[in-house]
Amino acid sequence: MVRGSIGEAAEHGFTLVELVVTMIVVGILAIAVIPRFADQSGFDARGFRDGTLSILRYAQKSAVAQRRQVCVTFGAGSVTLRIASSWGGACDRNLAGPEGTTPYSIAAPATSGFVAQPADFSFLPSGAASADRVINVTGMPASPINVVAATGYVY
Repeated sequence: MVRGSIGEAAEHGFTLVELVVTMIVVGILAIAVIPRFADQSGFDARGFRDGTLSILRYAQKSAVAQRRQVCVTFGAGSVTLRIASSWGGACDRNLAGPEGTTPYSIAAPATSGFVAQPADFSFLPSGAASADRVINVTGMPASPINVVAATGYVY
């Protein structure tokens, strides 16, 4: 008798070997992938670090563009920007962000923050910073944020 001839039912399904191999592959993927989705602290720390870097660069560029001093204030897990209302004055009003949010600030997620609360500083109208700063974010020990006083360069 020839298999697959007219009138004979075709066989469907998987062999036992195919099912076992599929289960092994799914198990390996589960072991490798699920822990990455379960622990978001690394992603949160990177996001907060990048957000802090971005807000500091915005502060420096705003100081130059508006010819005013921009003050950077650090909280326990936040960064807020204020600006002087006149040249040579103190930072007496909130700086609006790119979307118009006032004050422009960033807050750390629950799993991240600063290793040690950085000291406040400001960007001068020339773009220079009032002091050198090294800012460390929890969970990102190899990637501190540096602010160079002489130029205001943030990296």
